[in-house]
Amino acid sequence: MRISFRSIAVWSCLLLQAVAGAPYIAYIGTGGGARSKGIYAFRFDTSDGKLTPLGLVAEAPRASFVAVHPNRRFLYAVAEERGGAVSAFAIDSVSGKLTLLNTVSSKGSGPCYVRVDKTGRNVLVANYGSGSVAVLPIGPDGKLRESVSFAQHEGTVADLKRQGKPRAHSFNPSPDNRFAVAADLGLDELLVYKFDAVAGTITPNDPPFAKVAPRSGPRHFAFHPKGKLAYSINEINCTVTSFTYDAKKGVLREIQTVSTLPAGVTVTDAMSTAEVQVHPSGKFLYGSNRGHDTIAVFSIAADGRLTLLENISTQGKIPRNFSIDPSGKFLLAANQDTDTIVVFRIDPKTGRLTPTGQTVSSPVPICIKFVAVK
Repeated sequence: MRISFRSIAVWSCLLLQAVAGAPYIAYIGTGGGARSKGIYAFRFDTSDGKLTPLGLVAEAPRASFVAVHPNRRFLYAVAEERGGAVSAFAIDSVSGKLTLLNTVSSKGSGPCYVRVDKTGRNVLVANYGSGSVAVLPIGPDGKLRESVSFAQHEGTVADLKRQGKPRAHSFNPSPDNRFAVAADLGLDELLVYKFDAVAGTITPNDPPFAKVAPRSGPRHFAFHPKGKLAYSINEINCTVTSFTYDAKKGVLREIQTVSTLPAGVTVTDAMSTAEVQVHPSGKFLYGSNRGHDTIAVFSIAADGRLTLLENISTQGKIPRNFSIDPSGKFLLAANQDTDTIVVFRIDPKTGRLTPTGQTVSSPVPICIKFVAVK
């Protein structure tokens, strides 16, 4: 399945808007508990990184992870309170408010991650509790349809106490939308599926997965913008694994694994990694360390290998997520346990981070996604 020229035009338009300093809405998926009532939002200015609060835009308890449709009209969020479901919302680009469209089963328990495929036809969801992934078709009205394709992960785990069983933690379409990669924390595998966006189906690739070292716990996964490299951040041992990626065959081959922590720091039970993202320039990679409470900044060599440049404090506790804004000038770190989002400026030459001095309050922030507004 090839991406249409219309899709390319849409994304080119968004890029031009970002360069021009167009305003955005930053949607914040949040965790459960008394502190949070659902999805919150801020207006975000790419010229100076300023966040202006819009408040609660949808009551949706434990809508921890969210994803935005390429047409910017719809947002999708895991619905952990429903036991295993995903909800669709319509976006009001003026006020930022979200209107619930419908909710469907995620075909598993503990959904923790959602992505919309490049064509906007499907939502890909990872179910951590049941160790499964599913594809949920999207209708023309933005509503979700029941899944027609589902995969239950199976296999043995290296650490019964820490990993327990298969634990699907993320599910990402490839840059050309022909494959989808599921990071399974329990199996220490990156499972690769052939993906048919028109039919909304997934089938195991050949080979069906790439392995990382036992007790690594791959969590989130990111493709390089050029499509020939990919990276897995491994939760348990606080590492990032670099892969070459054969786009024709959907094959990942490990080339390097490095620590996300400074030299001399020993991983403890209180430490784990969370998010990983490649800068739009393709020159730098960022990963979050919980417990150590830092963002690890890496340079990316031509062959995909990483060199740790710095670890910078997120000025809060448990940075479960962060996001690079569409202009590539700012990184927003979400500190789950201290209810803050801290804005950093990205040096375009070195990739290093500098705090802008701006910190905003947001209850139990888990995920940050941007939507360009008119």
